[in-house]
Amino acid sequence: MVVKTQLKGSEVTGLHIGARNVRRYFPRGIRVIELQLDHLQIQCGLSPEFWNGQPEIHDPRLCEWLDFKVVRRTGEHKQVRLAMTPAGGSVFRLRPEVSKRDSFADMEAITAAQSNSGGDRRCCEEAENSFGR
Repeated sequence: MVVKTQLKGSEVTGLHIGARNVRRYFPRGIRVIELQLDHLQIQCGLSPEFWNGQPEIHDPRLCEWLDFKVVRRTGEHKQVRLAMTPAGGSVFRLRPEVSKRDSFADMEAITAAQSNSGGDRRCCEEAENSFGR
């Protein structure tokens, strides 16, 4: 999924998930998620507003990482798109780069190709290489 940084002036204040992403990727009612930020893994609480029209995550550690990893490296203080992928349960991996195509659409295409080809091993290896595994 694609998410965006939130800024107030030049300060990173959080991460905007988006209502559609919340409905699609977040089990209703969870209160805490884990974010994998490079080699760091943090727990972030989800406020009741997250489920009621303000799908945002505000955490000081997340904001520091976003500021250092994204805003300072790009040199621009504007909203930045990031890739956030589910990693099982309530764990999500956050990366500063976003490909032009949604990685889940690619995964669905790979899964369909595997089922059509009888699970061709070569297809699986190519898919793993294209996703950096």
